[in-house]
Amino acid sequence: ACTGIENIDEAITLLEQNNWDLVAAINGVIPQENGILQSEYGVETLHGPAYGPSSHSAAASSAPSSSSAFRHVVPSRQIVERQPRMLDFRVEYRDRNVDVVLEDSSTVGDVKHILENELQIPASKMLLKGWKTGDVDDSTVLKSLHLPKNNSLYVLTPDLPPPSSSHSGALQESLNQNFMLIVTHREVQREYNLNFSGSSTIQEVKRNVYDLTSIPVRHQLWEGWPPSATDDSMTLAVSGLTFPCHRLTVGRRSSPVQTREQSEEQCTDVHMVSDSDGDDFEDATEFGVDDGEMFGVASSALRKSPMMPENAENEGDALLQFTAEFSSRYGDCHPVYFIGSLEAAFQEAFYGKARDRKLLAIYLHHDESVLTNVFCSQMLCAESIVSYLSQNFITWAWDMTKEANRARFLTMCTRHFGSVVAQTIRTQKTDQFPLFLIIMGKRSSNEVLNVIQGNTTVDELMMRLMAAMEIFSAQQQEDIKDEDEREARENVKREQDEAYRISLEADRAKREAQEREMAEQFRLEQIRKEQEEEREAIRLSLEQSLPPEPKEESTESVSKLRIRTPSGEFFERRFLASSKLQVVFDFVASKGYPWEEYKLLGTFPRRDVTQLDPNKSLLEVKLYPQETLFLEAKE
Repeated sequence: ACTGIENIDEAITLLEQNNWDLVAAINGVIPQENGILQSEYGVETLHGPAYGPSSHSAAASSAPSSSSAFRHVVPSRQIVERQPRMLDFRVEYRDRNVDVVLEDSSTVGDVKHILENELQIPASKMLLKGWKTGDVDDSTVLKSLHLPKNNSLYVLTPDLPPPSSSHSGALQESLNQNFMLIVTHREVQREYNLNFSGSSTIQEVKRNVYDLTSIPVRHQLWEGWPPSATDDSMTLAVSGLTFPCHRLTVGRRSSPVQTREQSEEQCTDVHMVSDSDGDDFEDATEFGVDDGEMFGVASSALRKSPMMPENAENEGDALLQFTAEFSSRYGDCHPVYFIGSLEAAFQEAFYGKARDRKLLAIYLHHDESVLTNVFCSQMLCAESIVSYLSQNFITWAWDMTKEANRARFLTMCTRHFGSVVAQTIRTQKTDQFPLFLIIMGKRSSNEVLNVIQGNTTVDELMMRLMAAMEIFSAQQQEDIKDEDEREARENVKREQDEAYRISLEADRAKREAQEREMAEQFRLEQIRKEQEEEREAIRLSLEQSLPPEPKEESTESVSKLRIRTPSGEFFERRFLASSKLQVVFDFVASKGYPWEEYKLLGTFPRRDVTQLDPNKSLLEVKLYPQETLFLEAKE
């Protein structure tokens, strides 16, 4: 009643800032000339003398009747002087951060004076940015801004030249840095996180935004560029952007035919006419003025752009126009509408993982309903509703004003929800709109949990949304449990399949190793057989090529040789003394001991006979008349 504050969150914040002192909180909001503690209402000021029963009654008797609503706010007891509230500021300037602590009774100029001493920058050259409110000048009292205890500001100095040679390295470093630009598309309430190097120009940023939003550069209307960013050819490093992250807002310029201000002026004129006394226009027809002529201008001024084009081919484009028109009518604080078809909204809400699923809220708008403006401005755009919807719902919208759009939605409704729901919506009268449908996705179908009509309140709307969330949460927990169990089973199956695959691979590798081993053994056996056959063939050939053994009674000189094998066996043979040593080697080889693998050693003296000339006779190598030799394998 005293301050005009209707937002409960704002009221609680002010009370907390003043330690729940109601009088101090009200005086912090109301200007002092209108404050409830002024003497014109029969009450002393905050720092005045103690209140006594006599003084209070005297003041009450002298106060005008219009101030009676304020008399009983102040208790008849002594008010303790309130301690000044301290505000903390973190101020950023280039590569420096300065902490400033001031009373809330100080001004913005006091903050600049402290920064002038800290940063050595004239206060007149300093632009202090980052205030949450609108226009702020040096004389603005901090208390009037209703600031939180901790605040972040930044200083811009567009009139000062950039750092010279001593800062050339820093400038080069800024050119190499990457800036994160968070660009909000105003009409569709969508954010884009864009990375640009410091060497990129503002023009390049605008061209990239054109690719994303389809708003030509010449039609882009920006908010958030620093005052120093006056030329599109400037690089981001020198434009004064906040590093590493800076927020910008872009929208489409309004048509030059009729600006919003002109429309508002016309609407204001209409309201002025409407609010006038009816007697002034009772006899308007007597002067030949028809009602239609009198209000013809007003009718054209009140005509609104449609929320959605009729017979739109693409649902996403229709939703883009719906969002832009909704923002222009009711402000930027509204639910974030899903841009896309109803099927895509189903996919987004219902067909992800169970933990990520949400309820689907379908808002059905109707411009001809008397409830529409109140429902949109006071309920659908309430901060609590907007926050709750964004956290727990996917919100999709459709305009039912045009008959073609109405028929199209009823067709979609029949396809997705059945004829019963479609018939329920079809029978709704115009004044029962707007409607809010709460949809929950189930395993086999989509269930309409609630149909909320436009004749409701914020509290009732919130309660029905919360009731739908309770039903959804219970179903979601079951779905999460089922999904976890299914994933656990699938994990076990995958592990078993993997173990089986590994076992098969091990068996196959083992089998292949055995096959390779058997093939190698077979190959070696074949080689061995071939070698044995070859050796046997050589042995037989040598055995056949040996000269016949001379008889003992031969008249020629005969040498008798006794040869011991490595296994300990002996074999003997007689040779002519004139025979060559090669004949002895051939004889030994015919017994299976080729001279390439074995050496023939004499006993006394010990010598290697295989090293002697094989063309010499036995007599020449002194193997006559008899000799004992033994075979030894070569290393």
